[in-house]
Amino acid sequence: GGFTMCSETASRCTGMLLLALATAAIIANLLLYFPNGQVLEPAKITDLVWFFHGFLGAGLLVMVPALMLLRGDGEGCCAHRCGMLFSVLLATQGTVGAVYCVVISSLGLLSGPFCDTGSGNYTYPFRNDTLEDNYLFNQPTWATCQEPEHIVLWNVVLFSILLGIGVVEAVLCLSQVVSGLCDIFCGTCVRKGQVNITGL
Repeated sequence: GGFTMCSETASRCTGMLLLALATAAIIANLLLYFPNGQVLEPAKITDLVWFFHGFLGAGLLVMVPALMLLRGDGEGCCAHRCGMLFSVLLATQGTVGAVYCVVISSLGLLSGPFCDTGSGNYTYPFRNDTLEDNYLFNQPTWATCQEPEHIVLWNVVLFSILLGIGVVEAVLCLSQVVSGLCDIFCGTCVRKGQVNITGL
């Protein structure tokens, strides 16, 4: 017997963390549009930036479950199973968003930025790199890109931040999915203050 109460504090902490990460992802994604603080015409911006992986993926799709966790008025965690199922679906949505961010960020890092190599034409100088010769591990090649200034560093830093955020969010959301499913199927969640009298 005995009764279990859900740790709302843990949910709140996770919610706060996810909200902070989602906000950071949106800011990092926004910065990708302004390499080195410059305003470029859309045609000169690296194509993978237009996948909105920080806004949508690691941002909005994660913000919804984060806000749900923050609400934590007993509904998020200890209510009936429908409520639990809903929060599991939201956490799954968050996981998908975070994984999407990880995938696009990885591609963004691997394929490198769109830049002017000095010819006046914008190209992707690093797109044909093999993994062994990847520009990421070969800093002198970064000078290939002349315009926008420091574009390689800018892209590498921001895509790496987004990659990291996506990974952490995916882990947090996935843990919410798992704990939610356990609660639904194992019924470890009982209403606050209610004693579980089975087995007494």
